Amino acid sequence: MNIGVPREILPGERRVAIVPEVAGRLVKAGSTVAVETGAGESAGFSDDDYRAAGATVAPTAAAALAEADVVLKVRRPTFNSALGRHEVDFIRPGALLIALLDPRGDQDGLRTIAKRGVTAVSMELVPRITRAQMMDALSSQSTVAGYKAALLAANTVGRFFPLLMTAAGTIRPAKVLVIGAGVAGLQAIATAHRLGAVVEAFDTRPVVREQVQSLGAKFVELPVSADEAQDAGGYAKELAEEHIAREKQLIHEHAAAADAVITTALVPGRRAPVLITADTVRAMRAGSAIIDLAAEQGGNCELSQPGKTVVEHGVTIVAPLNLPSQLAYDASQMYARNVAALLKHFSPNGTVELDFNDEITKAVVVTAQGEMRLAPPPGVSGPPNAAKRATEAKV
Repeated sequence: MNIGVPREILPGERRVAIVPEVAGRLVKAGSTVAVETGAGESAGFSDDDYRAAGATVAPTAAAALAEADVVLKVRRPTFNSALGRHEVDFIRPGALLIALLDPRGDQDGLRTIAKRGVTAVSMELVPRITRAQMMDALSSQSTVAGYKAALLAANTVGRFFPLLMTAAGTIRPAKVLVIGAGVAGLQAIATAHRLGAVVEAFDTRPVVREQVQSLGAKFVELPVSADEAQDAGGYAKELAEEHIAREKQLIHEHAAAADAVITTALVPGRRAPVLITADTVRAMRAGSAIIDLAAEQGGNCELSQPGKTVVEHGVTIVAPLNLPSQLAYDASQMYARNVAALLKHFSPNGTVELDFNDEITKAVVVTAQGEMRLAPPPGVSGPPNAAKRATEAKV
C-alpha cells in the first residue's frame, strides 16, 4: 500500500497527518510512505526524522501523491493559489483520502472530491463506539483545545488562578465557569483545576455530573431529562425554547460571578448555541475573560468575533480558530494515531477494502465511486445521493 502525505496549505495550519513514529510503523507493516518536504516542520518534525523512520521525502505534493493509494491529510483539500491548482488534482482517481473534511460545511469540496473519483473519509464522522475510540480524532483534538483554552484563560484574566498565601496577604483563587462538559470541556475543567482555580461546569446532560465532580469541579445543573438533553450518540442536542431561556438565565448568574468563562457547547451539524448574551457580558466583572471554543461554528457568546480577541464592557473575549494547531507537536501525534487506527480498520490484510455493512465504514465514508454518500443534515429528509451503490467497494 502506497501512502502519500502532503504539506498542509490552509493558513495557520501547523499540524501534519503522519508523524515519524507512525510512519515507521506503517513502513514496518509493509507500506511505503512518501511525505512532502517540510510537511512536518511546523509541528516540530524534520525531513530527516521521516527518513530515519523509513519514509521517502518528496520534493512536491504532486510527487508525494503520484503513486499514492491512500492520501492522509489533516484538513480538507483546497485550491493551491501558489500552483494555480486544486489539491484534489494531485490525488489519483480511485485513491482513498482520509482527512478532517468539514462534511457539513464544505459540500462543494465534497463534490469536487467525488467528481475526481476519490473515495473520501471524514475523520469528524467517526462514531463514538468502543471499538472506534482509537480512531476518534474529534476527541483527541478536543483534548488539545480544552487544555489550551484553560491556559488562554489563565493568561488573559488579570489575576492569579490559584489560592496564594503571601507576606502581602491571602490571594483568593480565580473562579472559572466551563460551559459544556464534552471532551474539550472536561479537559478545560481538569486543567483549570490543576492550575488552582475554583471551577464550576454547566452542561444540559445530567449524565456528565459524575465526570465533572471527579475532576474537582462543581456541577451546575439545569433540570432536564436525559432524552431532552442528548441524542443517541451521546452528543448534546438543542433544547426546547422554554429550557433555553432557563439555561441562559442560569448561565448569566454564574458567569457574572466568574473571573473566566470557557465555552465549548456545540450541536453537531448546526450553528453553535448562543449561551452568553451581551447582557451577560455586561454583567461580568471588568478584567474577566471569555474563551469561546465554539467560534468555528459561530460562537457561544453573542459578542464573539471568530478568529479575533476583542474587549467588550471590560471583558476580554477570545474566539480562537483551529486551537489544536497551536500545540501542533502533540496534536499531530494524536491525530496520526487516530488516522493509523482507522487505516488499519480499512486494511487488516494490507489492502484497503471498504465494507459498507460495517458501522464505522458506513459512518465515515462520504464519497465513493464518484458519488456523494453523506447522510442528509439533521432536519432534512431523503437518502444520500448514492442510494443504490453496492455494499462493498475496493480501493
